[in-house]
Amino acid sequence: MLVPVILSGGAGTRLWPVSREACPKPFMKLSDGQSLILKTYQRAGSVASCDAEILTVTNRDYFFMSQDEFKKTEFLNSKAGVFLLEPFGRNTAPAVAMAAIHVAERYGSEACLLVLSADHLINDSQAFARAVENAKVLAEDGYLVTFGIIPDSPETGYGYIEAGKKLVGGKAVVRFVEKPDIHKAREYLAAGTYLWNSGIFCFKAGVVLAQLAEYAPDVLKFAESCWKEMRLTGLSCAGMYEIPSDIFQHVPNISIDYALMEHSSKIAVVPSDFGWSDIGSWSAVSQLVDSDEQNNRVLGDALFVESHNTYIQSEGRFVAVVGIDSLMIIDTPDALLVTHQDKTQEVKQVVARLKELNHDVYKLHQTVARPWGTYSVIEERANFKIKRIEVKPGASLSLQMHHYRSEHWIVVNGTAKVVNGEKEFMVIANESTFIPAGTKHRLENPGIIDLVMIEVQSGEYFGEDDIIRFEDNYGRC
Repeated sequence: MLVPVILSGGAGTRLWPVSREACPKPFMKLSDGQSLILKTYQRAGSVASCDAEILTVTNRDYFFMSQDEFKKTEFLNSKAGVFLLEPFGRNTAPAVAMAAIHVAERYGSEACLLVLSADHLINDSQAFARAVENAKVLAEDGYLVTFGIIPDSPETGYGYIEAGKKLVGGKAVVRFVEKPDIHKAREYLAAGTYLWNSGIFCFKAGVVLAQLAEYAPDVLKFAESCWKEMRLTGLSCAGMYEIPSDIFQHVPNISIDYALMEHSSKIAVVPSDFGWSDIGSWSAVSQLVDSDEQNNRVLGDALFVESHNTYIQSEGRFVAVVGIDSLMIIDTPDALLVTHQDKTQEVKQVVARLKELNHDVYKLHQTVARPWGTYSVIEERANFKIKRIEVKPGASLSLQMHHYRSEHWIVVNGTAKVVNGEKEFMVIANESTFIPAGTKHRLENPGIIDLVMIEVQSGEYFGEDDIIRFEDNYGRC
């Protein structure tokens, strides 16, 4: 039994302004319109055992977006999606421990976990499947298996694995090496025995739990306490398991590499060449797009005049550049990034600075995903705010109230079922209703097409925290 485990928790701050806290890197769409997490689900489904569920370990805030992406996969009819929801991130060791406990209980200690990151890209699916088969052979022999990428350049952005003696399916691991400087990276490339550490793993549930008990007992102890509490209090329903925050906060914040892989005596690596990239910067993203004769690349609508070695990504706006060289230009509806291609790793400093300033643009896009659909801020001033709201068929917002603002709803497409105080009624296209401040209200789409409406807020405060929820279909009360 091979059970894919998707770890989806990275913030992707180096890919701002497309990757943001409320919609991070795994949900970032590439040039083909597919998100990284969707590609990961498809890859996981292609190698999973027939009766295996696909387990996703992610933050509670990303559950509905992850579920929506899972539903897009061609494997939906044959693979169930199970979600293990963290109240906050505690790195990969606690996530792996919780996943291993679930898999051991569900399938037995002999079942193998295939641990994948939700935000990696793999271009050669057949080569990946062959590498997984080799990893299974090693895992069934009791090894903790990692996948090492055969390097083609002296990369300083990855950790390395030194491979040793040959094993059936792979090689023994001599040691793990931190990200090197350029001189060491060149030495590793020339030696031919070093591989990039991909962060992909395969091991039996029982083996990894036993190894955690030996090398990271605190991680396992608190993970087991979380699982026990979840079973006692029933913090699970319909394939969704919520980890209790009061216990989870005590789990050591440590990666599986530091907690286990660098200490265990039985580690193996599968040397691999399946077109892997961790999409760790805008430089990596740009390489996914074909270049012109001047080595310019574009995703969107752009014009280059006397410019070279430049990447432009624009969402809906035409961009023209004249006389520039070696720049990355990322344009979104509410934020623009311009950086030299040698400084793409430093974009995370922009996000850190925006957090210090408490600027919403580090966290939210102009269009914000919600479990029921999306909203987009069209305009905001001191005394009003205008939104475009789109509600999926059959979905509804919470029964709620606002203290500081009133709302005027105008339906432009579909039919709205509205609760406004003590009244419940339908509003169709070209009709509207007014919600005074302090009034309980709810919006629902009872139809089979998307409900689109314009919301005009007026008042003295328009923050999303001015919402008092009384009932909610998505557990947000």
